[in-house]
Formats: sequence, structure tokens, C-alpha cells
Amino acid sequence: MVESTVPEADASSSAVRLRGVTKTYDSGVMALGPLDLDVKRGEFVSLLGPSGCGKSTALRIIAGLAAPSIGTVELAHHDTERRGSHRIGFVFQEPTLMPWATVRDNVRLPLKLARAPVADAEMRIGAALDQVGLAEFARAYPRELSGGMKMRVSLARALVTDPDILLMDEPFAALDEITRFRLNNDLLSLWRDLHKTVIFVTHSVFESVYLSERVIVMTARPGRIGAEFRITSTEPRGEEFRTSAEYAAFCREVSRALAPSYAGQAGA
Repeated sequence: MVESTVPEADASSSAVRLRGVTKTYDSGVMALGPLDLDVKRGEFVSLLGPSGCGKSTALRIIAGLAAPSIGTVELAHHDTERRGSHRIGFVFQEPTLMPWATVRDNVRLPLKLARAPVADAEMRIGAALDQVGLAEFARAYPRELSGGMKMRVSLARALVTDPDILLMDEPFAALDEITRFRLNNDLLSLWRDLHKTVIFVTHSVFESVYLSERVIVMTARPGRIGAEFRITSTEPRGEEFRTSAEYAAFCREVSRALAPSYAGQAGA
């Protein structure tokens, strides 16, 4: 069933905690907040809402790529004994690959910046490419890859540092439907295997419901939490869930909650 209210998480179980977070730009435009958000360790959460509602801004604030105007951001401490580990991995809307570098060297970049030992870096790169199904394309260049494969490289680059939290900003939005479905399935498999905390930004009701344990529906700007839904299903999810009456019911409920966010928007 769909639960429209979700109890506040215990601080000890939280990977991410936002309290009273707002973002106001120099122009005076308030893009976000106030936003209170808890994401539990190992949870898969989607932020769903219209363009300009602050979803990507929230993700960038969590990543430390932007500072909140007001409010606090708390991240769970990672294991400091894990050499070269990073707290956060980020997958952007575009793969942003270096065209002159091979797949292997693109994945190597964050380890190179961190000055990871060569032997450790090689092991991590091989493991990350295996995880995304690109081991045989390690020597290929971006121009030789499909859109879906480029996004797999971007995902491998985010995973290679073994992050605790994986932030994903509409990574599959530009892909065709078949490729997007395949990558959704592969992402769920990785999440189950690696036990990462995932915060996923999307415009798609269908994608958010398929992927997530919890869908957070954001209001139009300034973005706040308009509704939350717990998505329960028999695991692991696959095509049987995607074509089920249960999935369709979830999508209807989330769509109803999302509708007011689009009301009155030009071109919506």
C-alpha cells in the first residue's frame, strides 16, 4: 500500500539529515526550502518534482557543491579505515567524459585526483567496470560508446571511490525508453548488492516509483516537501512489478500528489 506520511528517522540511522535548508540566490529568487529531509543508511529515495523546484539544488547542497543560505546539512560518518573512500559519489545529468581518454582513464580520474596508490586504483577501476558491465570496453573511447554506455562509465566513475552515498541527478533522462528501463534494472541490482544510500532526482513518476523505497514529491519553487510515499513491493523488482496493477496504483497516487506542483506553470 502507499503511505503518504513517513515517520522521522532516528538520527543514528540517518545517512543524510537536512534541517531548515533554504537556498536564495543573489537575484533574490528563493529556489529551495525550507527543507527538512532524513534519508536512512542504505535507503533508495527519489526526489520528484517539476523543473525549477530545487531538486538538483538540494542534491548539490548535500554534495557540498553549493552552500545553503540557511539551515544545516549532516552526513553520517564513513569508515575512516577505508583507504581512499569518499563519503559521496555524484552522477550528473550528462556523462561529462573526457573525449581524449579511454573508459578506463575516465573512471580513473577521481582516484588520480585523490592520489590513490596505483595498485589499489587498478583494482578499484576493474571492479567498478565489472559492476556496470563495461569490463570489455575499458580501452574504448567515449566516441565509440552509445548514450547508455557513456552513462555507465559515469556511474562507474562515481562508484570507483566506494562512496557511502550515491547522488544521481536525472542520469537517464536523455536515454531512449528501452535503454532507460535496462539501466533502471541494473541500478537496482547494484543498489541491492552494494548497499549504498541513493538519492535520485527525476521528473518521471514511473521511474521514481519503480526504483525507490520512498518517493518525495516536491512543490513548485521554492521547493519543499509536498508529500512522501513509501513504495512497498515484492523484491527484487523487475518487469513483473513494472506491469503490475500494484505499480500502476502507486503511479496514480504519486501523480495525484504531483499535480498541484504543475498547476499554473507556463508550458506545463
